[in-house]
Amino acid sequence: MLEEKRLRQELQNVSLWIKEYVEKAGAEGVVVGNSGGKDSAVVIALAQKALGKDKVITIAMPCSSMHEDIQDARLIANTFEVPVLCIDLTEQYVQLESKLNQELQKHKIANQITKEAGINIKPRLRMTTLYAIAQTMNYLVIGTGNLCERMVGYTTKWGDSASDFNPIANFTVEEVLKLGEYLGVPDKILHKAPNDGLGGLTDEEKMGITYKQIAEYIETGKTEKGATEIIKRKYQASCHKRKEIPTYPVQRENFLEQEKK
Repeated sequence: MLEEKRLRQELQNVSLWIKEYVEKAGAEGVVVGNSGGKDSAVVIALAQKALGKDKVITIAMPCSSMHEDIQDARLIANTFEVPVLCIDLTEQYVQLESKLNQELQKHKIANQITKEAGINIKPRLRMTTLYAIAQTMNYLVIGTGNLCERMVGYTTKWGDSASDFNPIANFTVEEVLKLGEYLGVPDKILHKAPNDGLGGLTDEEKMGITYKQIAEYIETGKTEKGATEIIKRKYQASCHKRKEIPTYPVQRENFLEQEKK
């Protein structure tokens, strides 16, 4: 857990890190997926602090989402005086899922895609949307996933796990909350039950463990017995999400190989 003095220092460091990363990339600003939750709110606040409100664009992307999430996304954008674009992806999601099922049935592969495969289409559509806007604007996509989620693989590969860089990837949920309080994120956003807006359940209901238990395990290597086993199992099963894409190592002497020496 971050203490007050270290919290202030981390905020200064991460703000500078964001600013330098964007400048070195030659980008004009950042695009942020605005879900209406605490993680995206904290990243929006950090980006605004580092770059200024004119270089931050937030995107709300409802996909059969609750109306409250859209209201919260607008609250966050208004709080930090940054724009919010609302792009409803529900129609695109329904059409894609239908076409997938039609082709699977046509070729007698399966009757339909699995429930989880269908759910994961949504964050991948959202990431496609973020990158289309970012490339158009010469902006970078800034990530919003925290350390607890990454630890247990509670993220969609090539969906919400994708980004050009992520300022909160190594902060636990409790640390993100502390950052949010200091940055002035509205209490309503910080203290509502975490929900990815995909399956109708809270994050903790889906995982079967709490963020507090995950953070405790990260900090001490242990937590409640039942939770420890779940965390270990999820960590092992999601290793592929935290690694670079494996590539076959063809041996050749060329410029790239010389550069490595």
